[in-house]
Amino acid sequence: MKKEEKIALEAHNLTVSYGARPVLWDVDFELPEKKLIGVIGPNGSGKTTLLKTIMGLIEPLSGYVEIYNQNMDDVRNRVSYVPQRESVDWDFPASVLDVVMMGRYTKSGLFGRAGKDDRKMAMNALEQVGMAGFSNRQISKLSGGQQQRVFLARSLAQQADFYLMDEPFAGVDAASERAILDILTGMRDKGKTLLIVHHDLHTAAEFFDYIILLNTRLVAAGPTSEVLTTENLQLAYGAQLTVLSQVADLVKEKDFPVREKGLKDRQQ
Repeated sequence: MKKEEKIALEAHNLTVSYGARPVLWDVDFELPEKKLIGVIGPNGSGKTTLLKTIMGLIEPLSGYVEIYNQNMDDVRNRVSYVPQRESVDWDFPASVLDVVMMGRYTKSGLFGRAGKDDRKMAMNALEQVGMAGFSNRQISKLSGGQQQRVFLARSLAQQADFYLMDEPFAGVDAASERAILDILTGMRDKGKTLLIVHHDLHTAAEFFDYIILLNTRLVAAGPTSEVLTTENLQLAYGAQLTVLSQVADLVKEKDFPVREKGLKDRQQ
């Protein structure tokens, strides 16, 4: 990390276990603020666990996390968490606006009454993600990409500084993926810090300024071009080196094309 960059998040000696099996082991890194940061690694490497531990949803066996040099409990109103879309009951009887208004509870309190300003901010968030025209639509009637945009709008309505998102591109089509990326890039350009779990290595080079590469242990953390090397990818993914070498070559050449179906299919 460059000396002039301020630290948004730091994790030190972080170890998390489910029963006797370690999911994260002695993970240690610092993240700069105002960056679009990807968390990548093979299935079961601890990516989602890392986000949940940062949020305080999982208690680590050892180590600690600080955001803006403070404990999570002291800065929770500055942090927004977007879980995986598959973890949400989308059949719950709520409108798009209802869901986005939930993002205002951190400002008004869980039992506070949302006012006109809260509603205005929620509608503004929906406009930013191109979903204002769907405000009265039931969330169960939306496509996967639309649901993900509503999640982003709820996050925007919180007016947080630090955003943790678990696979916001999962299950969306290419057009929605591009639209979501544009939203996230715009958030970064406005000074927000975004930490995003991502599964597609081919697009990771295009999407992120900074990468955390995990496989239970930390393999590497730093600027994307420095982390996505053949050596690091081999350490993280092992047998998939043939496919991943293609990604590393693209990074080296600074040629970041949009996802190609053939490569994605071979990764899965």
